[in-house]
Amino acid sequence: MTTITLYNTATRAKAPFAPIDPQDVRMYVCGPTVYDRAHLGNARPVVVFDVLYRLLRHVYGADHVTYVRNFTDVDDKIIKRADETGQPIDKITAETTQWFLDDMGELGALQPDHMPRATQYIPQMVAMIKDLIAKGHAYAAEGHVLFAVDSWREHYGALSGRSVDDMIAGARVEVAPYKRNPMDFVLWKPALEGEPGWDSPWGRGRPGWHIECSAMSYELLGESFDIHGGGNDLMFPHHENEIAQSCCAHPKGDFARVWMHNEMLQVEGKKMSKSLGNFFTVRDLLDGRGPGGKPVPGEVIRFVFLSTHYRKPMDWTAEKSVDAQSRLHGFIELIAMYGDVIEAMKLSPEPAIVDVLADDLNTHAAIECLLKMNSSADANRLARNLVFLGLFSEECLELKVTNYRQGVESLKDVAARLQSERVKAKETKDFSEVDRMKHILTLANVSVRMSKDDVTLRPEMDFDPAKLEALK
Repeated sequence: MTTITLYNTATRAKAPFAPIDPQDVRMYVCGPTVYDRAHLGNARPVVVFDVLYRLLRHVYGADHVTYVRNFTDVDDKIIKRADETGQPIDKITAETTQWFLDDMGELGALQPDHMPRATQYIPQMVAMIKDLIAKGHAYAAEGHVLFAVDSWREHYGALSGRSVDDMIAGARVEVAPYKRNPMDFVLWKPALEGEPGWDSPWGRGRPGWHIECSAMSYELLGESFDIHGGGNDLMFPHHENEIAQSCCAHPKGDFARVWMHNEMLQVEGKKMSKSLGNFFTVRDLLDGRGPGGKPVPGEVIRFVFLSTHYRKPMDWTAEKSVDAQSRLHGFIELIAMYGDVIEAMKLSPEPAIVDVLADDLNTHAAIECLLKMNSSADANRLARNLVFLGLFSEECLELKVTNYRQGVESLKDVAARLQSERVKAKETKDFSEVDRMKHILTLANVSVRMSKDDVTLRPEMDFDPAKLEALK
């Protein structure tokens, strides 16, 4: 069996991955707060942990891996959006949840085994909070319930490498009068009039952000599970607070054994922000409303993401996008000319690709392996591994290959006609029709290659057969 090695943020080191139970490998990844479209940075952890999910399923078997990713569907941002739009909260969260699933699906992400919504687990959160109070790790004050950081002071901050004293000294934390310690964080808070709320022993209210992941991971994966993932912006305070409340609620468990965090995304070397005008959503790119104004296919976005190791900052650039599209088109061309997608799916993923992914998810090296598959004999291997890496589904790859072949076939008559016009032009010295045809072919994104005795036409990226109508 392949040995997977992962970098554990908690230990600051790479180590062989040893699941608690190889028959039940369990992973939890923090999901989105659903109030709007997912921006490009939101998509990076989805793609990163989708690749890990695929690797785990390959190594341990699809029936032996459980992947949980939550939806936060009660939050201040959601309430604000409801106030701004006048729409009911449940309508907003239902719509934006589906947007997220649709957009991530276009990036090739498999859906996790469980996708719990916070509002489905309120009773479990209340029960965990009651237990934390009973054990002396939380206290009620003025309708709130807060986690008492001092009750976990020796361990709090270990994941992010901070001490409580240092955090207090540099914190921008609201020091509410009911807090015993400025670092104490909210487990439950009162619901204002008109806000969503649930009955509890502390009055009508709603949960704090951190408690939902602890309650949901416990219910779906148990008090100890294998991997917890997310962006490194969640390391503090979210993941730090998850650890504190989970370990205090279930002291016999380990909570998560391995912590994995992906680095952040930049755009053209700068942090993505609305003030810089470089902020865009995944849907903006897919629909052509992003930089460049042309639609960017989901597989192109995924290719660019995979080209950078997950623990390095990823810089989205127009140049990388164009290069990715060109390389993916080259893959399709090779498979269409020499491969058979259905036969390719009978192959196992390339051992070299599995090995580099098993080395702390080195997707950059996996892409390099793909690029070396450039001969006719590599076509089926290439097809199999494009699907393994999630760049295409089998159905999508088969469709693209079929469309390419049909494009080549449709151009055969055009090539013959162009060659005929070329022969005439050499006799009459009038190349106007040849030039007209070449111009139309270029507009349709067809490459024109002329040898001494022949014309070869090949569909290129964004081949548009509709533009060939002008040849009639």
